[in-house]
Amino acid sequence: MAEWLYEAGIGEARAALVEGGRIVAARIERPGGLRVGTVFEARLVERVAVGLSRVEGDAGAAVIAQVPPGVTEGARLRVEVVREALPEAGRVKLAKVIATDAAPAEGPDLLTRCRASGHAVRMLHAHEPDALEAADWSEVLDEALTGEIAFAGGSLRLSPTPAMTLFDVDGPGATAALAVTAATAAAEAIMRHDIGGSIGIDFPTVTGKAERRAVAEAIDAALPQPFERTALNGFGFLQIVRPRPRASLPELLRADPVATEALALLRRIARIPPPVAAVHDVPTPVRRWLDDRPHLIAELSRRTGVPISLR
Repeated sequence: MAEWLYEAGIGEARAALVEGGRIVAARIERPGGLRVGTVFEARLVERVAVGLSRVEGDAGAAVIAQVPPGVTEGARLRVEVVREALPEAGRVKLAKVIATDAAPAEGPDLLTRCRASGHAVRMLHAHEPDALEAADWSEVLDEALTGEIAFAGGSLRLSPTPAMTLFDVDGPGATAALAVTAATAAAEAIMRHDIGGSIGIDFPTVTGKAERRAVAEAIDAALPQPFERTALNGFGFLQIVRPRPRASLPELLRADPVATEALALLRRIARIPPPVAAVHDVPTPVRRWLDDRPHLIAELSRRTGVPISLR
C-alpha cells in the first residue's frame, strides 16, 4: 500500500509517495510565494486589453487573465491563486489568479495536500533511520538535476524549457519494444517529478499504426488523468498536456542550484548521529548563501543541540 513519507526539513518540506519500496511521487516545498488556493485582497496595478493584467497585494504580485467588468486600475478586488509562480531562465513567471468572492484564506501546504490525497502520511524525524534514502530519494533528486533517467533497456533525457518539458528516448534493441517501455518510463517520470504543462516525448521512429498505437496506450495505462495527448506521429513524437499548478521538481531544483545544494547539506548535518561537530567545511557559494540566511543555521543548531558554524 502506498504511503506518503513527510519530512519538515530546514528551509524546505519534503514528501515522497512510496509504493513497493520505490518513490512514485517526490515533492519539495520551500517557503515564500503564493500557494494554489490562496485567496487574498489585491489591487489592480495594470489593466491591458489583450493579455495578462497585473495585481498586487500584501500576499504578493500575480497576473490575471480576466478582470471583472468595472474594475479599473487602482481598484481593489479579491483573487484566488490558480497557478503558482514558475521559475524560468533569467526571470520568474508570476503566479496566476482569478477573481473570486471566496473568503481570504491560505492555500493548502504540502503536508495538507499529502493528507488530502487519501494515502497515509508518515512523519519522519532526523533521529530515525532515513526512510527517504531507503526509497532512493537522492537518486530521484539526481534525476531532476541531471535529467538522466534510466529504465530497463534504455534511458530518458529530461530537459525543461520555458515552452515545454522534453523527454528524449535512447536505447538499443527493437525500436517498437523500446518505445513501449520508454512510454511507461516517461509516464512514471512525469508523475514522479510532478511535471505539468506541455510535455513532448521524442521516441525512436516507430513504423506501423499498431506499433504507434501500442506506445500511446502505454502512456494511457501509466499516466493518471487528467491529461490530453496526441497520437504518436510518423516522426516518433508524442505530446502530452497536463495541468500545471506549480513548478515541477526539476524546475524547482534547477532554478537555484546553490540553494538546492545548501538545503541538502543542512539535511545531511541534521541527520549526523551525536556528537555533531560544531564546524563544517562547505563550498564557498553554499557558505555565502547560508550566511545570507542565518535563521537556517540557527534552526540547524537548535535541532542538533550544537552551535553550528560553517567555513
